Order: sequence, then structure tokens, then C-alpha cells
Amino acid sequence: MQRAAPQTFDRVLSSMCTEPHPAAREAAERFLATNPGDPATYAEVGELETRTVTMLGELAGLGSDRPNEAEVRATARDGPPHGYVTSGGTEANIQAVRSARNRGDAAEPNVVAPESVHFSFTKAAEVLGVELRTVPTDADHRADVDAVAAAVDEGTVLVVGVAGSTEYGRVDPIPELAEIAHETGAYCHVDAAWGGFLLPFTDHEWHFGHAPIDSMTIDPHKCGRAVIPAGGLLFRERAGMDALAVDTPYLESASQASLTGTRSGAGVAGAAAAMEALWPDGYRREYERADGLAGWFAGELRERGFDVADVELPIVVVDLSARAFDALRDRGWRLSRTESGLVRIVVMPHVTREMLREFLADLDGTR
Repeated sequence: MQRAAPQTFDRVLSSMCTEPHPAAREAAERFLATNPGDPATYAEVGELETRTVTMLGELAGLGSDRPNEAEVRATARDGPPHGYVTSGGTEANIQAVRSARNRGDAAEPNVVAPESVHFSFTKAAEVLGVELRTVPTDADHRADVDAVAAAVDEGTVLVVGVAGSTEYGRVDPIPELAEIAHETGAYCHVDAAWGGFLLPFTDHEWHFGHAPIDSMTIDPHKCGRAVIPAGGLLFRERAGMDALAVDTPYLESASQASLTGTRSGAGVAGAAAAMEALWPDGYRREYERADGLAGWFAGELRERGFDVADVELPIVVVDLSARAFDALRDRGWRLSRTESGLVRIVVMPHVTREMLREFLADLDGTR
């Protein structure tokens, strides 16, 4: 029987996943057989998860050393960061909705989010029996604050903002969304699953230190260079996690707040190892490299006469014909489209200038 081999990343331009850092790969292998879902039994990986959540909290503005470059407001919080390592952004977003629903008292709860929100919120609404109200984005693909304000009501339990949208890499006006949420008695969640490891090196206002947000999704297995699966869910207050907890009478641990029961110790260990190896200088260098590369690539496309969206975070969105798209796919390039049919190219750590030069050469050959 032929041994199966995974696909290489040398022509993958559509994915927000990437090659893990070597330290993450090695740590993940050591913890393959551990289950952080029962930290009383698997104490070592439980301690690693605490360290991981603490590091994520520092990166996202909950630590004593604020990771952003600009001066930010001090914020009060209830002890150390609260959260856990999820299987990814989908689980974290579902859990954020679940926590808000459980803490609210609405008979018919709803969640208000921009139309740019990740499709995991559609899943959350269906699974949890809440209404998802998506509202238009503005001309630059960010949440329209007026539309959000018009959509909330007494049944709103959660307002969602995106910090690094999956289609355009846009950052919503998070402080304004938090204000709308709290004025109506709702919670505010930020989905920074992809953008969270890039945004600390920008001037954007997106995290717990910039606004009184209540929860955040932030994924180490994307730009954090951890192994899959390793998402992240953070709460400002312990009550956010408490609202998720269920009794676990046959485990050594008395309760469990995660959505899945058994979880991957490999993901936890890999996330801890990657962050310890790369925060902050390694992540800063990667952000600066990706940002510069995305800007260069967008310029190359514009010089060829293509319509390219402004680059905010390193995602390049370009209008290519169906013929060019199909020809590039036939040549092995892994590409994806936005909902409106534009081609999106995500400049992840595995994407190099040489790789994009090859892409441009193949694109030139389709004309």
C-alpha cells in the first residue's frame, strides 16, 4: 500500500492555515496522547493550557504588558485571562454565542453581526436556536455602525465585530460596536481568529485594551504558527466561562466549559511552543514581511491593469476573469473567491515572493 503524503503548501494561496513552527510540531508530538478536557488527570497539559491562555490574553490586551505598539487605556478585569484552547475559530464563535445566550434573559435571543462575519455564526445560530441578524457593511467592507445600531433591540444578546475579515482582511470599528452592545444590554464579541496575530503590530483598535469587549476568538493555528487544531477563546470575566460549564461527575475534573469533551493536547502544546518561540519579535517580523509582500503583489497586479482592493491586512483581493481563474487552478494554484466572485489571495507565512512571481508569470500566460 502506497504511503499517503499531505499536500505541500507551495501553491496554496487560498488558506488561512500554514506550516507550523518546528517547535510547535515537536511539542505537539510529545503531547499527542493527552486530553486537556480532563486537566485533573492530565495535569501537565492542563498547566500548558493555562500558560497558553495567559499568553493569548497578553497578546489580546489582557496582560500587564500590552502587546500593541500604541498607548492604550487601562482596563479592569477579573483576575487572569479566562478561556481555553478550542478546535478552531468555529468552536470559539459558537461558544461565544452560547455564553451570551446563557447569560442573557431574552425569550427570543438574537445576535447582530456585519455581513462580513464568518459562516461559523450561521452554524451557531442554527445549533443554539438564536436569530442571526446580519447587517450591511460600508463601502470599505467594514461593519456599518448605523446599521448595527438599527438592528439591535431588547432581544439582542451579542454584537459581533470582525478584526481581520476572511474575505478582505478588514477591521471593524470595535470600540463603537462595544458601545452599541452595552447600551442595549448585550455583550460584544470580536472575531480575530485570523487577524489576532497580525494586529498587535498595527495601529488598529481591536482588543480588550482598546474597548470594553467581552470575548474574543483568536487562533494560534493560523498566523500563530501552531499545529492544527489550536483555536482560542478568551473572556474578560470569569462569568463568560462559567456560563458554559457543565458538571462532569465521572472525570477527575469537576466541570468542563469546552464544547468538545476530549480535546487535543497536541494543539495546546503546539500553541504554547509557537508563542514562546515567536512572541513578539518573530510575529512582528512575519507581519512586516507579509504586509510588505502583499503591498508589492497588489502593485504588480495593478500594473497589469487588474482591479485590486486596498490592502489592510495581508489579503489581496483582485478581479480576475473566470477563464484566468480556471487556467490558474489547472496549473495547480489553490485559489478561492469572495462571495461577490473576486479572487482572494492570503499572504500566509508559507507564501514567498518567489512563489508570487511564479503566480504572476502563470497569470501573464493566461492573457
